[in-house]
Amino acid sequence: WAETSSSHDVVSGFDQEAAALLVARVSTFRIEHEETFDLLRWLDRTLIRVGTKFGEYAKDAPETFRMPGPFAIYPQFMFNLRRSQFVQVFNNSPDETAYYRMILWRENVLNSLVMIQPTLMAYSFNGPPEPVLLDVCSIAPDRILVLDAYFSVVIFHGQTIAQWRKANYQEQPEHEAFKQLLEAPKADAQEILGRRFPVPRLVDCDQHGSQARFLLAKLNPSATYNSAGMGGGSSDIIFTDDVSLQVFMEHLKRLAVAS
Repeated sequence: WAETSSSHDVVSGFDQEAAALLVARVSTFRIEHEETFDLLRWLDRTLIRVGTKFGEYAKDAPETFRMPGPFAIYPQFMFNLRRSQFVQVFNNSPDETAYYRMILWRENVLNSLVMIQPTLMAYSFNGPPEPVLLDVCSIAPDRILVLDAYFSVVIFHGQTIAQWRKANYQEQPEHEAFKQLLEAPKADAQEILGRRFPVPRLVDCDQHGSQARFLLAKLNPSATYNSAGMGGGSSDIIFTDDVSLQVFMEHLKRLAVAS
């Protein structure tokens, strides 16, 4: 609540992380208590209203639309919430869905945001581990990725890394750096497992392997089977009909600025 007709006070005091969690809790509560509640439609309409009220734009000019700083990542949180296990119940049992939502209602903001928008770390020979975009373009043959999705931790080996590991390069003295590269993600994953309760599921997989789906399901599908080449330097594509974050934002811009 703001005791002013100006939106400036709301913008300057807006906490997009807490707001994303609040919307996630309200929406999952409503879907369990209102039989006719259309969750995706409600999330989209809420986001469009936020964009219309607080966005900076010229009427009917989507290319001018931008969200102010305190709102900058909020649409991205909503994009990932729409694709999360809290909203998409396909391939989850009713018990699993209820369990995920219960943990969401009980955890703090930081942990809950990891559930909604997982973190992705990249390990390579180029330097220390670094955070990378939650996008299919982050996959590279000579990288190891660690995805922390709270309920699961995925260690994903790029194709070249996996081939070297299968050839046992890490056991040769001249490839000590490669051995250390393989061990670093496992140590960091074990550290996450050791401090989190309930203990997450650990998935150790390779690019193009069957369990790679645990990573691909969480990534922004900027390169898919019908848009190959749009993923920049990506070495992989995602077989999905889901829209990418870029397309999602284009729709938001067009609807938010409409007269």
